[in-house]
Amino acid sequence: MKHNTNQQFDNTIKQCRDVFFNKLKDYGCAFRILRTTSVTDQLFIKAKRIRTIEIENINLVQESITSELIAIVNYAVIGLIQLQHGASSNIDMTPETALELYNTHITTAKELLNKKNHDYGEAWRSMRTASYTDLILQKIIRTKQIEDNKGKTLVSEGIDANYYDMLNYAVFYLIREQEQNKQ
Repeated sequence: MKHNTNQQFDNTIKQCRDVFFNKLKDYGCAFRILRTTSVTDQLFIKAKRIRTIEIENINLVQESITSELIAIVNYAVIGLIQLQHGASSNIDMTPETALELYNTHITTAKELLNKKNHDYGEAWRSMRTASYTDLILQKIIRTKQIEDNKGKTLVSEGIDANYYDMLNYAVFYLIREQEQNKQ
């Protein structure tokens, strides 16, 4: 079966962007007060919940894994925005600006995905979806360590690279879920 990864990415991101946009309508840019450490902790909560559901096969809160994956994509973008602009003590950004920044970071994430897909031959398509969860959690733990080290690394990529990887792993999971639902 031939896949159009770029189209699948775009369709998946449209779903995530719609949620982000609707939350902007509900809350404005309240996320601007979050420090990146708080964003990373939010990502941890979402990924940890997915892993618990995968392991226990029980979902007591009526939010799906899909909604948590969408939240991971959106929190990763929020993290990238906060890295770029810093936390604010007030709402200093319009929803329109936030959406423009969202689109810019998604474009960068897609470019990264295409480069890695070229080099790795879309190996992600042969992975188990639970591995995406584990890799997202690993990226979160790495990010927390970098944050604890005040952003300093010796040989590793920075926080932004980890946010982009989390975002793309969540997109992979969402794409695989959509493919499984079509079968």
